[in-house]
Amino acid sequence: MRVALFVTCVNDLLYPDTGRAVVALLERLGVEVDFPMEQSCCGQAHFNTGYRHETEPLVRRYAAAFAEYDHVVTPSGSCAAMVRDNYPRIAAKAAAEGRDRGLTEAAAASVPKTYELTEFLVDVLGVTDVGAYFPHTVTYHPSCHGLRMLGLGDRPRRLLEAVRGLELRELEGAEECCGFGGTFAVKNPDVSVAMGEDKVRHAEDTGAEVLCGADNSCLMHLGGLLRREGSGLRAVHLAEILASTEERPYRPGVVR
Repeated sequence: MRVALFVTCVNDLLYPDTGRAVVALLERLGVEVDFPMEQSCCGQAHFNTGYRHETEPLVRRYAAAFAEYDHVVTPSGSCAAMVRDNYPRIAAKAAAEGRDRGLTEAAAASVPKTYELTEFLVDVLGVTDVGAYFPHTVTYHPSCHGLRMLGLGDRPRRLLEAVRGLELRELEGAEECCGFGGTFAVKNPDVSVAMGEDKVRHAEDTGAEVLCGADNSCLMHLGGLLRREGSGLRAVHLAEILASTEERPYRPGVVR
């Protein structure tokens, strides 16, 4: 089984600890992980902003970068959803316009092998107890893409519930959007902030130490609001919790 990490732009530029955590976690589970340097943006930002034609070369690039792998694992529900849900749409539209240029083949090759991290752990590796240790109180925010487009269901919760020392607390309005939505936060900042503040308030009401999510785009939005108000609640990606062990506990900025 050949497995590659698709780290995504946000994680590569802003949250490298998340990518390192994914590798540490999978290697602990006996999976050898490669990182093809040819990978780049999946095109989500372009596509969501209306630049469909400009997205097409990135669809082909993604397929080429991961062509030799059986599975591509990413710690981002939104980027996984971009590949699985939107790549076929892009290819179908291009084909209808007589401009396929390999997009149908690229999408068909990419979709079945691309997994969000929790899907890969539960569905491919067949594990929920990954041997993690995280002695903190945690509340979980499910992102819209993971919840609605990928249908992750209870996979993230099952993984968290199996972590030794972790106390999982219920988040009121958990399935409501946090307000980030990529360019939505830029184009509608007042609405975005109001939605984020609602989510943050509910998270703080749990009394948890950590607000966990499986998408750093959401956590960037919520973490920024938390820092601005001086909250002690920390936003932490699920991968970093699952990579934490008693011997090598989670510490921000420390490579495990």
